[in-house]
Amino acid sequence: MGSVSYKDAGVDIDAGAQFVENIKPLVKSTFDSNVLGGIGSFAGAYELPGGYKKPVMLGATDGVGTKLKLAIESGKFDTVGIDLVAMCVNDLICNFGTPLFFLDYYATSKLDIEESTAVVSGIAEGCRQSECSLIGGETAEMPGMYAPKDFDLAGFAVGIAEKDEMNRLVHAKAGDRLIALPSSGIHSNGYSLVRKLFFEKLDYKFDTLVDGKPLIDILLEPTRIYVKTFKKLKHKINALAHITGGGIIENLPRVLPDNLQAVVYKDKIRTLPIFDLMALHVEETEMYRTFNMGVGMVLVVSSENVDYILENSDGYVIGELRAGKKEAVLV
Repeated sequence: MGSVSYKDAGVDIDAGAQFVENIKPLVKSTFDSNVLGGIGSFAGAYELPGGYKKPVMLGATDGVGTKLKLAIESGKFDTVGIDLVAMCVNDLICNFGTPLFFLDYYATSKLDIEESTAVVSGIAEGCRQSECSLIGGETAEMPGMYAPKDFDLAGFAVGIAEKDEMNRLVHAKAGDRLIALPSSGIHSNGYSLVRKLFFEKLDYKFDTLVDGKPLIDILLEPTRIYVKTFKKLKHKINALAHITGGGIIENLPRVLPDNLQAVVYKDKIRTLPIFDLMALHVEETEMYRTFNMGVGMVLVVSSENVDYILENSDGYVIGELRAGKKEAVLV
């Protein structure tokens, strides 16, 4: 009986080593002066920045969901890494955390060096956009665990905040205005419904034109990252909510105290063409509880700061806070 190798079992150690070499310059492009050591150690190290009175570490983790299926099926791998970073860092800033570093977990049935390098290039781009460092990650080749050509992604972001700034509930008050920051598209939620609607019910193809663009380009448009906008405007923001799965209805109340109600005017929301198209086939209530509808982040702002926010961002007013039950109401 002949010998058997790890490669015979479906795991190529040499491919893994080549992959690490490929991504080294991508990873290094995200480093700042607080990153300690180089690539290849057992753990990433990051020196805490100074200037904080009561520093608190914040952590957030997320994935990309079934949007990955579209990336796999279309062979376009360079954007889902941006989504991965965005879904984590956009959560951090809602607790007034500044992202510091990021780690990823990439698991696949068989490592394709070109595809995996493209994925990590997206992760590195997301880190550059959010001004955080990619200090480590894990690549797992697991034949038999995943179907051929399948892979999964998970991300982990760590940030820092002043302890006294984290609780935003105490800052929201009746009369505050709600300012929407536009989304770049569907972002990374609701893709099981998206795929069923377009590719099963409507029988669309990847190259079907929607608003003058191939459908697949619209669906894989990466999630917008709001970190730089937050850093610029944080001193004028009372609270902010990342609009992900559950839409405005479920996410906005998370930043409200028990005695305030968020009133959102539907006719003020600048929906994107892709949502208008889906709304022809999906009930309105289902749309608003599944998708961001063109609103990626909602800022809660004192009335006297509204003009400043509007002048220094692409935001626009969609509602206000009133005394009442803790909930978001669409009118």
